[in-house]
Amino acid sequence: MQAVYFAYGSNLLTSRMRERVPSAEPRGPARLADHRLTTDKRGRDGTGKANLRPGPGEWVWGVVWSLDARDWERLDAVEPGYRRVALDVFGTGGERIRAETYISDRLTDDPVLASDYKRCLVDGARAHGLPDDWVSLLEALPERDAAARRHT
Repeated sequence: MQAVYFAYGSNLLTSRMRERVPSAEPRGPARLADHRLTTDKRGRDGTGKANLRPGPGEWVWGVVWSLDARDWERLDAVEPGYRRVALDVFGTGGERIRAETYISDRLTDDPVLASDYKRCLVDGARAHGLPDDWVSLLEALPERDAAARRHT
């Protein structure tokens, strides 16, 4: 049985997603209505990670993936601190797609991304053809390199 997943964070990057869930196949870009992208999920390394918050009138772009439903367990295991929720996203043709994604209430007061994590978001968004203004938004997110993280 196939499942549908909406990725908006590091799982935008195909190589990362396939490493985590070999059955994953991209179905294409989609956007989530009435939400905004934040980087306030507290990661294990202390940096911020992508997250969703309500945002009336706002949109979050991402990618819809098909995966074998038995692989949810694998994906859940590599997304600690998130809970999986079902929601509707809209494909580029306007079609409504029921998908599951991850949202977290484990927050950080310092929502700065690790530079390598941010690169996954930007490279994945570009590779899947997300809009240029969305890619620019991702590029503008605050980041900290690995060396700086070790000294903070």
